[in-house]
Amino acid sequence: MAKKMLILYYSWSNGNTEAIAEALRKETGADIERIQTAQPYEGSYEEVVAEGKRQTEHGEKPALAPLAHRPEDYDVIAVGTPTWWYTMAPAVLTLLSEHDWSGKTVIPFQTHAGWPGHALKDMERAAQGAQIACSMQVQFDAEGGAQQVTAEADVAAWAAKAAALRSE
Repeated sequence: MAKKMLILYYSWSNGNTEAIAEALRKETGADIERIQTAQPYEGSYEEVVAEGKRQTEHGEKPALAPLAHRPEDYDVIAVGTPTWWYTMAPAVLTLLSEHDWSGKTVIPFQTHAGWPGHALKDMERAAQGAQIACSMQVQFDAEGGAQQVTAEADVAAWAAKAAALRSE
């Protein structure tokens, strides 16, 4: 019997993490949902970057908007984040801290501009009780754009491995 799979991702500026989440959805047929903060970031790009940096440095966990999908109802959950100051975005820290991952398979993935930092290790640590599988880093150009550096074939191979987890 196929396992139920959910893709949860946070994407703020260029939609890079969203693009990778969508590529994963196309390969796996999983349900998908964007993680959103209850209070959206406001202001100029520079102001939002400063707020995100402050939250990240202080380990803050901003409140999230309610999810339409309950992670508890799924067997395999892919969680995607952009890299913010060498770790996951604060909204992803909130998500991983607020749910019980026991008995679940979690697939952490991140997008970055050449500095992946320790986001994947931090995500693994935050998803307590989960079996971690198929972690993936996808690099985009260092100018903050949407030009993917990681080969499409590498992303496709990763998505195929993730899809195989549904039938294990």
